[in-house]
Amino acid sequence: QVQLAEFGGGLVQAGGSLRLSCEVSGRTATVKYMGWFRQAPGKEREFVASVNWNAGVTAYAESEKGRFTISRDNAKNTVYLQMNSLKPEDTAVYYCAANYLGWRFREKDGYPAWGQGTQVTVSS
Repeated sequence: QVQLAEFGGGLVQAGGSLRLSCEVSGRTATVKYMGWFRQAPGKEREFVASVNWNAGVTAYAESEKGRFTISRDNAKNTVYLQMNSLKPEDTAVYYCAANYLGWRFREKDGYPAWGQGTQVTVSS
């Protein structure tokens, strides 16, 4: 199992940028994918992006393509989410999560390990 800790949330104006970080500790060799999800008040937790831990292959939710970039630094055991052109509807708690299966990397049920989350608020 791994432990996850997110950093980098905050308040930003619409059109601005933020970079979230997720530090991964523990049995990192078991990780197949790292994902970012978000949950807005009253809504379901939704997939944002994922990255294959070894190969670096990325996947994005359609609404985030072109605005968000997920990356990882295996030497630092850290995953990043660069968010540009932020919109008020991006306001949510953002979570990083670890997938050990190697599939279901777009589904929250495919991720048994979660961080505490970091709040991102985008003002209009």
